[in-house]
Amino acid sequence: MRLDILKSLNAERAARRAAIVVTDVASGDQRFVKRADVARDPLRDALEAALRSGKSGMVETPQGKVFLTVHVPPTRLVVTGAVHISQALAPMAKLLGYDVVIVDPRTAFATPERFPDVKLIAEWPDVALPPLNVDSYTAFVALTHDPKIDDPALTHALERDCFYIGALGSRKTHARRIERLKGQGIAADALGRIHAPIGLPIGAVSPPEIALAIMGEITARLRLAPEKAEKAA
Repeated sequence: MRLDILKSLNAERAARRAAIVVTDVASGDQRFVKRADVARDPLRDALEAALRSGKSGMVETPQGKVFLTVHVPPTRLVVTGAVHISQALAPMAKLLGYDVVIVDPRTAFATPERFPDVKLIAEWPDVALPPLNVDSYTAFVALTHDPKIDDPALTHALERDCFYIGALGSRKTHARRIERLKGQGIAADALGRIHAPIGLPIGAVSPPEIALAIMGEITARLRLAPEKAEKAA
């Protein structure tokens, strides 16, 4: 790999931004494509598909074969609410390769005994969330049903480029939530990013089933093209 490409790649990695090294198989020539530049690239469709999958591989182009070396940041799941659903959700997410963080100021719930091997932050969202640097490779889930915790957490997530934002609650509960957040000046198009009721519509009832539905919806948002992800939901 050329030194200039390596330096650029390291800079993108440090900033938790995705990138792809495109290698012409016949000539060995390489070029570096940042995530921000993919939409303008001649290989846009192939590059976007590679970024969604997170997998490197060979691609046929009109100019010949190229090898796409994909570099994406580790995905993260940030959850507000150390609740029963979170107890099922955290190990599922870890099994799928997510770095998981649970935020809940209620120390009776946010305990290592209930969440072994999971990062717990027993602070209010305004204290806990800013240092986490929530970004475009972060899925954000609000599960407490407590507006004092979930509302500021959702406000924080909506101000950032999370690839998924979801909140627990019925349609009526979410409608009241939307009115509260609108009252805080959050625009309607931003509020439309919140997936609620949360999770794929699989008829989930128990906490593990709800957790499964949530991870299914998160996975669809991460791996599928936007129009296909919408159909899945």
